[in-house]
Amino acid sequence: MPVLGVSTSGFYAWRKRKPSKRSLKDNRLKELIIKIHRDSDGTYGAPRIHAKLTLKLRIPCAKKRVARLMCEEGLFGVHRRKNNGCTKRDPARPVYPDLVERSFTAIEPNQLWVADITQHYTSEGWLYLAVIIDLFSRIIAGWSMSERPVADLVVNALNMAVWNRRPDGWADSSL
Repeated sequence: MPVLGVSTSGFYAWRKRKPSKRSLKDNRLKELIIKIHRDSDGTYGAPRIHAKLTLKLRIPCAKKRVARLMCEEGLFGVHRRKNNGCTKRDPARPVYPDLVERSFTAIEPNQLWVADITQHYTSEGWLYLAVIIDLFSRIIAGWSMSERPVADLVVNALNMAVWNRRPDGWADSSL
């Protein structure tokens, strides 16, 4: 019984078979894609390479085909976007130690919480969202939204998490 469900004669027939027209075209396209990618100093992605192939070199091919061939060759484009992140580190402030040592697992509820801030553009402007997640259950324990990324945003999310979860050792008066 063949392991891959292919007969021995079928395997040897496949090995002797000439490459298909499509695989020959793919190989030729790969050569062109590699050359265009190299000429762009490795910055062009599938959309730009596709445009160069179809518009400048007049080689008809689909953008997804270019993307697939680039993926097979381990090629990718570089995008230079402005970093509009909401977190700006103050170099004068100390770097705090990693108390959990990158181990994001908990064996009981309220043992380990993590926080994150994200920003979303809405029709009324930027909206900042802070969430506190209990890593045991992966449930959002608290959250807060604001028009500005200020410390109160995270403090309010933490207060909500404490109020909702009432972890041991946290006094109610701290709210």
